Amino acid sequence: MYFKNVSRLLILLSALFYLISCTPQSCQEETEVLTGTSFYRSGTGRSEAPDSVTLYGAGKEGLYIYKKASGKQVIFIPLDASSGECSFVIGINGIYDTLEFTYSTYPHLLSKGCGYTFFHDILECNFSVNIIDTVIIRNKRVTNRNEENIRIFY
Repeated sequence: MYFKNVSRLLILLSALFYLISCTPQSCQEETEVLTGTSFYRSGTGRSEAPDSVTLYGAGKEGLYIYKKASGKQVIFIPLDASSGECSFVIGINGIYDTLEFTYSTYPHLLSKGCGYTFFHDILECNFSVNIIDTVIIRNKRVTNRNEENIRIFY
C-alpha cells in the first residue's frame, strides 16, 4: 500500500514538473528598438514640441510613422536591422527635411522568453537644412529602453 501511494505521488509530481517545464515563458520586456528623438528650439536650446511632426521613410510616401502629430516633444524612429543605413523625410511645422542615419547593428539576447532583438550604434546622422538647424547624437547606442538618442534643433 505504501509503495503504491509513493509511486502515484512520484508519477503525479513528474507529470506536474513536465507540464510546468513545457509552459512557454511570457515576454515581459520591451522588444521594440527605437531611436528616441527630441526637439529643441535653435537659439534658446529649450526643449519644445513643434506644432506638427510628420515622418516617413524616404521613398515610402504614404506609409507614415507620424502624420501631422501635434504635441510630440519626443518621437521614436525605427531603424532597419537588415541594413546599415536608413533615410527618413521629416516634416516639422510643414517644412520638410531629410534625416540619413548610418549605424551598425548587433543581436542582443533579451531573455529566454523574449529571445533576441537587434540593437544599433549610430555612427552618423546627416540632414538637410530647410528647418533643421542642428542634429546632435546624444547617445549613440539605440536599445529597447526608449532613451533620448538624437536631439533635433529647429
